Amino acid sequence: HLPDKAIDLIDEAGSRMRIRSMSAPPRYRELEDEIEKVRKDKEDSIENQEFEKAASLRDKERKLTQKKRELEENWRQNEADAEQPEVGEEEIADIVSMWTGIPVFKLTEAESQKLVHMEDELHKRVIGQEEAITAVSKSIRRARAGIKDPKRPTGSFIFLGPSGVGKTELARTLAEFLFSDEDAMIQVDMSEYMEKHSVSRLVGSPPGYIGYDEGGQLTEAVRRKPYSVLLLDEIEKAHPDVFNILLQILEEGKLTDAQGRRVDFRNTIVIMTSNLGAAQISKNVGLGFAVGDESGLSYDDMKNRVMSELKKVFRPELLNRIDEIIVFHKLTKQEITTIVDLQMKRVREQMAQHEVAIELTDEAKELLVEQGYDPAMGTRPLRRAIQRVIEDPLADFVLGRQLEPGSTILVGRKMNDDGEPSTEVDITFIPGEVTPEKVTVPAGDADEPSDSSDEPSPE
Repeated sequence: HLPDKAIDLIDEAGSRMRIRSMSAPPRYRELEDEIEKVRKDKEDSIENQEFEKAASLRDKERKLTQKKRELEENWRQNEADAEQPEVGEEEIADIVSMWTGIPVFKLTEAESQKLVHMEDELHKRVIGQEEAITAVSKSIRRARAGIKDPKRPTGSFIFLGPSGVGKTELARTLAEFLFSDEDAMIQVDMSEYMEKHSVSRLVGSPPGYIGYDEGGQLTEAVRRKPYSVLLLDEIEKAHPDVFNILLQILEEGKLTDAQGRRVDFRNTIVIMTSNLGAAQISKNVGLGFAVGDESGLSYDDMKNRVMSELKKVFRPELLNRIDEIIVFHKLTKQEITTIVDLQMKRVREQMAQHEVAIELTDEAKELLVEQGYDPAMGTRPLRRAIQRVIEDPLADFVLGRQLEPGSTILVGRKMNDDGEPSTEVDITFIPGEVTPEKVTVPAGDADEPSDSSDEPSPE
């Protein structure tokens, strides 16, 4: 007497478990291919009137067929004796998560410990920005502990700071940490909503207008992924009417689209990014985003100055509904040095496809920091420096020679004739050990080498 949906859940969970537990008998495919080849050779021999060879191939075909039959019987017997898979609570929860896009989980002890050490996990990808990571972590812990306001979103933040200091990266890291998937982040570029008539695209076109059946670009995305990180990028570029929509989301956690459906935002984390105040940093005005010892300003003083800039753009009713307004510091040279390893991770993964490792000397890292450090521009100059200094010479090097699996490419820094460090890199190829090629020995042949009829036995 279960509901239809419950029966469908049990049916699909059982099917998935059955498919996962199914295993083909060993060598089954190999024997089938071998029998097919012997049968074809036998038919060719008969056509060529080579009857002795055809008789030999016929006997070989019978032996292989008998071997296949015995192998299949043994496999069926082992399958019957094996422990039958069971569908439990976790398997049903996986199907529910897959159908609805809602993660079904228990706040286990391991999950609790993960949340307690959330700052350490976020710092693995976001370098520096202690205040930002601490504020976000506290908000998430409140929500997961069930202490937050049940009507409002899980968290709402405004990230402020110069370009390239990790605002968007923190949002991506948060999505991966909470939902184990970077794709759980819904990114909306607010520069697409600069005009008044484009605001309706967020909730959908009204009846009678083109695009009514498509749904809103914001509401439809959240309706399909109710548990997600909603990133509103460069919010200051949006038309002021967009803020009216955000008021309803931030206060009530719900929004009605053009088709009358109420979309639930209570399980989303709303993050708005802005570059307000970044102009002053390039002009060396006292505002700045520097750490206290660099500009003489504490974090609170700096935040107060940015807030005065923020109030000129956003209305008080919007700022009052935000949980936390976070100011990102500009990056120091020491932090850029740490980010070099994170940026090089992608290059290492691409070289790993060729089974080749790549290593950087400390001198090469110093060169990247010199070429890619710009306090006003963040990490993006570093990315361009890696392309120019590392990837371009590396591409010429890879295309000019055959790479051996297991080898290592060592990237160092060239020295000028006068002994001074150069602005170019020196690439050294270290060949690896020649590893023997792996040969897969079929299970049947390994145990019974004398039964194989492929090779003629010596007399």
